[in-house]
Amino acid sequence: METDTPRRQPTLDEVAARAGVSRSAASRVLNKAPHVSRATRDAVERAIKELGYLPNRTARALATQQTGIVALAIFHDEPELFADPFFGQVIVGVSSALEDTELHLLLCLASAGRGRSRLTSLLNTRGVDGIMLMALRGDDPLTHIVRQVGLPAVYGGRPLHFEPQWYVDSDNLGGGRLATEHLIGLGRTRIVTITGELNLGAGAARYRGYREAMIMAGLTPYGMVEGDFTEASGAAAMTRLLDDHPDLDAVFAASDNMAAGALRVLREAGRSVPADVAVVGFDDLGIAERTDPPLTTVHQSIQSLGKEMTRVLIELIAGRETASLILPTRLVLRDSA
Repeated sequence: METDTPRRQPTLDEVAARAGVSRSAASRVLNKAPHVSRATRDAVERAIKELGYLPNRTARALATQQTGIVALAIFHDEPELFADPFFGQVIVGVSSALEDTELHLLLCLASAGRGRSRLTSLLNTRGVDGIMLMALRGDDPLTHIVRQVGLPAVYGGRPLHFEPQWYVDSDNLGGGRLATEHLIGLGRTRIVTITGELNLGAGAARYRGYREAMIMAGLTPYGMVEGDFTEASGAAAMTRLLDDHPDLDAVFAASDNMAAGALRVLREAGRSVPADVAVVGFDDLGIAERTDPPLTTVHQSIQSLGKEMTRVLIELIAGRETASLILPTRLVLRDSA
């Protein structure tokens, strides 16, 4: 009885012969090298398709000194972070941008312990072709390692203590200002804010936007409590603000999750929203449509943040010119303000 033998994979030499080009020309097409004529590229790609050629990733990695892997490092300790809709949408954006490439994504939690140790080792051994870094707090020493190693690196948001060469950020300052100006336009004057973590670029910028809008309107910033972008921290901050400023008439919460916590506390305290207290959030996550009442918020395109970070990194890895980017924000009006 005959048995099927595995089909032999075609070689690069056979691809070159089918295309009528040299082996080196076929290799340049596979490695997406510049200065290859359209005719040569088309002939090689047609031969690859006809022969069913699959490149040897190990050989290509040795030849190009690339791993085919990019890292997304999020500076946070808890795996539950990936259940946060914000980071979920970032990952969707990154994955969609990688879909038409041969690059694979490695996710890293990098705040402390083994996660930080593994990431440091990965950087020092150049175990990835490039890295995207998000949620950096303060002057994190890993940023210095990234710069020393010289890997292509793109920052999601601008760190507080230095201006990276390549970053993608949302207009957090403008968004914080926009939210506060809307509340002022409603005639509210005793406006408090629940900030995000102030050692994060986004948290600091949104708070600065609030302060600028208040001062430009001739108002004194009325009250501030720092949260950590979670619903629980928003509830705790709102409780404290009501204790300290019982006559407050508006709240700018620097995330929708914190705004949801604030709305719950206001309802439990018997404050009507927006009649007694107007509330504006930030992000425009799905939760903003499900709060009671639905939340007026500042929209940022979170998936675009992930896509654009990845696009910039791909350009850097390919050795092409690219530039940093700030994505616009806009106000979405619902019933809370």
